[in-house]
Amino acid sequence: MIFLTSNLGTSEVNKLMMGGMGFGSKPEEDFDDLDQKIYRAATAAARRKFSPEFMNRIDKVIVFRALQRPHLERILDIELSLVQERVMTATDSQFVFKCTARARDFLLREGTDTKFGARHLKRAIERHLVFPLSNLLATHQIELGDLITLDFDAESSKLMFLNEPQGALVGSKPEVAEEMAIVPASSHRAGAGRALARRASRD
Repeated sequence: MIFLTSNLGTSEVNKLMMGGMGFGSKPEEDFDDLDQKIYRAATAAARRKFSPEFMNRIDKVIVFRALQRPHLERILDIELSLVQERVMTATDSQFVFKCTARARDFLLREGTDTKFGARHLKRAIERHLVFPLSNLLATHQIELGDLITLDFDAESSKLMFLNEPQGALVGSKPEVAEEMAIVPASSHRAGAGRALARRASRD
């Protein structure tokens, strides 16, 4: 069994995708119509490039469908679960993190676009989630059993990290909540953990 891949028709498909894959709600029939247009554009580009004799010897032409919001949400879930697995297996201070809906929207906006889909999502997660968490671990602001909640602050346009000490442990009753504001991702360098702004508030 032989699979041949190609980026033929990329320019035509990109034109169709502009505005076709947004984060707003779209009727399912709109996406179905977009998929049909993408399929026709891609197959037409292949037929222009290859001879009829070659095309007739290919059993099946497959064109990837446009990613919809449910697909992107599922991809994000997979990537976040992989990060959690890394935390549980590669650190001495295992902790649990979770993302609010606003934080998830931020990661999807940073990691997906109409041209490349979710291709850059893993890179966005590394930049906005993994690197800051590494800084917090390096500066001992996250300890064993902590529960970290990620939220997005629209006013400052950055992720906020809320730490519930030992909140991931069953039956624990954390008395202190420490809110740690991460500096903009553009300023993350080696040792950027020193740039964290941290404040604590007791119940």
